[in-house]
Amino acid sequence: MDLYEYQGKELLGRYGVPVSAGRLASTPDEARRAAEELGGPVVVKAQVLTGGRGKAGGVKLAGSPGEAAARAEEILGLEIRGHVVRRLWIESAAEIEREYYLAVTLDRGAQRALLMFTTRGGVEIEQVVAESPEALVRVHVDPLEGFEPHHARELLAGVGDERERLQLEAIATGLYRCFVESDATLCEINPLIVTPEAQVRALDAKVTIDDSALFRHSDLAALDDPSAADPLEVRARERGVIYVKLDGSVGIVGNGAGLSMATVDVVVVAGGRPANFCDLGGGGSAAGVVAALEVISSDRQVRSILFNIFGGITRCDEVARGILTALDEISLAVPIVVRLDGTNAEEGRRILAAGGRADLHVEPTMLAAAERAVELAA
Repeated sequence: MDLYEYQGKELLGRYGVPVSAGRLASTPDEARRAAEELGGPVVVKAQVLTGGRGKAGGVKLAGSPGEAAARAEEILGLEIRGHVVRRLWIESAAEIEREYYLAVTLDRGAQRALLMFTTRGGVEIEQVVAESPEALVRVHVDPLEGFEPHHARELLAGVGDERERLQLEAIATGLYRCFVESDATLCEINPLIVTPEAQVRALDAKVTIDDSALFRHSDLAALDDPSAADPLEVRARERGVIYVKLDGSVGIVGNGAGLSMATVDVVVVAGGRPANFCDLGGGGSAAGVVAALEVISSDRQVRSILFNIFGGITRCDEVARGILTALDEISLAVPIVVRLDGTNAEEGRRILAAGGRADLHVEPTMLAAAERAVELAA
């Protein structure tokens, strides 16, 4: 679960991370009142669960309450990467001497928390990695040891000013505590600014909480905003299907997260762009197939659908019947490519062949199926 910036800052503040004063607003009048309360210049910031706000015009400086109201009117209703701005964070403007980047995330390969720091803050971290990978310091922390002073020294070795380094060490410690105690998968501050008075402060905050741990954090679970979720993902969740929206044209259905992710990769190898990640789970029942096709067929970007099924617990004949049942119930305007292997795969292929569907193509291998799906989506 992603938190809005203002929610992330409130959470980080509980762990001693210094943040700028601000107020939430959902109308121009509320923005005006917030600016009056804060006093001085303010920054009007769109609250959306995506990046690129500044480039899209979602972050603007205002020198007075009246100007804050005008900027709020410009930003409210703006669409940023598919997210409509409905709330604003009105924050006291800050003078910036320097910008850093600091984050804690989960390195699943190393099975440890990973802290990252660079003196090149204020830009996308991917850009830093691409242009100057040596500028990004990475430090792993053993969960049984926790974040210790030697981790901080290694992480902040490139900071020459002792006063700044001490503040950064305290912030890194608080950020790590927040990460662990909130069951987060990401706690990121970009930029972490230094003011002309040598005060270090979080100017932005991005926090992602592990959905599986929300039962332990009722206060954080209450922050979830269902209206911000992709409608297709919400619809899939209601039908018990694991679905993640992507930006391509080949719809993907697999059984099991590993196979589904591999199918996404194979579609890319075949020269296509996946439209989604959809996992039927281990069972792959006929009802699950119908639910998956209902969701995927609602995506107007989808121009072909690829089923990649490996029968273990899942029976391929059951999946085949589910596909034909779905085609009877749903009017699909796009072709379907199916690859079946494993338990009752031969029977499943026979069922599909007997169905006599012109827009249903059965392929023997994963790569052949991906290539056909990409070809049909072109």
